[in-house]
Amino acid sequence: MGNTKILAEAKNLWMKLNLRGAILTSLSLQVFLIFFAPMRKRWSSWWFTTLMWSAYLVADSVAVYAFGLIAKVQIVGGTSDSEADAYGDLLAFWAPFLLLHLGGPDTITAFALEDNELWRRHLLNLLFQLGTACYVFYQSLPSNKLIVPTILVFIGGTIKYIERTRALYLASFSKFRGSLLPSLRAAQAPIPPIDMELEFTIESRDVGEQNKTNLDDRQVISAAFYCFTAFKGLLVELPINFLQMDITWPFFSRITAKDAFRVIEAELNFFYDVLYTKAAVAHCPTGYLFRAISIGSVVTAFALFYVLNKHGFHEYDVRITYTLLLGAVGLEFVALGRLICSDWTIARLGRFEKHPIGRTFMMFLLKFKSERSPFALHILHARWSRSIFQYNLIDSRLRRWPKWIEKLLDCISLGELFDDLKSGRRKPYSDKLGELIFKELKRKFPLVTDFRHVEDIYAARGQWALEYSETEQDCTNLLPFVSDVDYDESLLLWHVATELCYNTDTGESTNFNIDRANSKVLSDYMLHLMIKQPDMMSAVGGYGEIRFRYTCNDMDGFISKNLSDGSKTKITKESACQSLLPSTKQRVGLERGKVIRSVLSDACVLAEVLRGIQKEKRWKIMSEVWVELLQYAAFHCRPYNYAQQLSKGGELVTLVWLLMAQLGFYRHLRVAASPEEEDRFIHRK
Repeated sequence: MGNTKILAEAKNLWMKLNLRGAILTSLSLQVFLIFFAPMRKRWSSWWFTTLMWSAYLVADSVAVYAFGLIAKVQIVGGTSDSEADAYGDLLAFWAPFLLLHLGGPDTITAFALEDNELWRRHLLNLLFQLGTACYVFYQSLPSNKLIVPTILVFIGGTIKYIERTRALYLASFSKFRGSLLPSLRAAQAPIPPIDMELEFTIESRDVGEQNKTNLDDRQVISAAFYCFTAFKGLLVELPINFLQMDITWPFFSRITAKDAFRVIEAELNFFYDVLYTKAAVAHCPTGYLFRAISIGSVVTAFALFYVLNKHGFHEYDVRITYTLLLGAVGLEFVALGRLICSDWTIARLGRFEKHPIGRTFMMFLLKFKSERSPFALHILHARWSRSIFQYNLIDSRLRRWPKWIEKLLDCISLGELFDDLKSGRRKPYSDKLGELIFKELKRKFPLVTDFRHVEDIYAARGQWALEYSETEQDCTNLLPFVSDVDYDESLLLWHVATELCYNTDTGESTNFNIDRANSKVLSDYMLHLMIKQPDMMSAVGGYGEIRFRYTCNDMDGFISKNLSDGSKTKITKESACQSLLPSTKQRVGLERGKVIRSVLSDACVLAEVLRGIQKEKRWKIMSEVWVELLQYAAFHCRPYNYAQQLSKGGELVTLVWLLMAQLGFYRHLRVAASPEEEDRFIHRK
């Protein structure tokens, strides 16, 4: 009997500690998510993504587990009669806090787009957990001394959970697309004009390149919010009206490349908020009302518990209760601060700018969020990672693991993971690269408005850049390397050729170095997309991964046979490239046909052809070709894949896609309200 009693007491003690630990862990995960979830749109590190994924999944599991423990303790018991009532009251009071936690922070409702499609599951969980909370509360009646604060927290938790479920529902593909369809029935009605702030921005901007000035943060957010509102249909591949293009094109044509990408970054931030956070339900009159009720309920519950006579409650349990209350109040006010300081609030305050109070408040928010703010909150408000992943074929072959390590990793299926860790590199996004991309897009725009040539522009993957190069160089001998091969083969050819030229060229010219650096970054970035993110290239990738493997094997054989003593640790990339080039004299030209093989030989031929062009012109041509290869990939990728990348730090190709769409490079730009509208679009100045 004595042993049985000891075991029972030990079991009861474990149950108490287990329950308290689960509740505090649930609160800790909410604190982590509300502060760090927004940073995933600017941090693309695999370890941070894994950490966020783990916290997102574990947060719900821990809260549900704690709910189960509370219900079990109430059913099984485990406290003396003198403690039962007080402890039962606290259990009933703790349960609604778990509803608050299951509602999640405003900064993350979905980890991936697929989570939005599971809104029905969350709705079922909402009903089940509400039932559990009501059962726990019912078990504490009628002697519960915490009835009022329990009901108040229950109200706040229910609101938070409903907000999360509704945010998932609104962001689901079918609902998001359906919410935009009614606007198509009003296609004959004029689109409301752009807000006054953006009109002022357009009219005040001199068309001349030399007189351009930078947009301030207020103008960027205003323009981004208008573009987001007008172009939401891009994510679900709905048609875009000519009237929208008639507004955005003049605006983008009169601003600098840096400002254009700033607007696109802010616009993508609105897309991210709609798909992955509670922004769609929080930034509306109903959302503001519910948020006020939720905050008021939690704060009032804290005040009532504070003045309550706590005689009979265990001191440790009282401390846990205060921790939950302070955590709930803190999370609510952090969420309120983020809501007030968000781009959504600043954009909507634009309509009140003429009012002194509205203008003063908006300027305060802009200063608070600026990079020069003493609070340094701009770190949490950054809109994308501003880094570009790099993957280089030759470099990856020179930095291979020893063969015995490769075999060991392959045996345990970790070869690809360790290869990513070893070869994954990133380069900071350069404004010079943005200027190059923006300039090339603007060069093509007059042809986009000529519908006789629009399909040729959409299909261009290097041909147009070679035929209409700003260098006026005759590039006829380079055309077969883009027009006579598949896109993925062309990409590999130009990647290897770029690497060969890059490591064998030197120069002092500023323009030469800029074009050389841009070509190198784009070359490695495009190969990264094709090999490491094939979903982004699925529409154009073809047999790229197979050709890549053949080329890698060919490169491995060349290194083993011709360089040093076979010890790759002593081989530099420069020496490898120098050794590859002379061998092209014995190689034949491009082999046409459908044979899937290594492109190393043909890439060396391409490099020799490029090296026959004057140095500055050569790199100018190569940079133009790489921009067109990037534009082709951006145009042909599904918008769904771009939406998926928004939660992983963003991608340069996503920014390029959105910028292209708003400049008229959009497959579904076929709807006009009237012939006059279409004529105005085509004959714009």
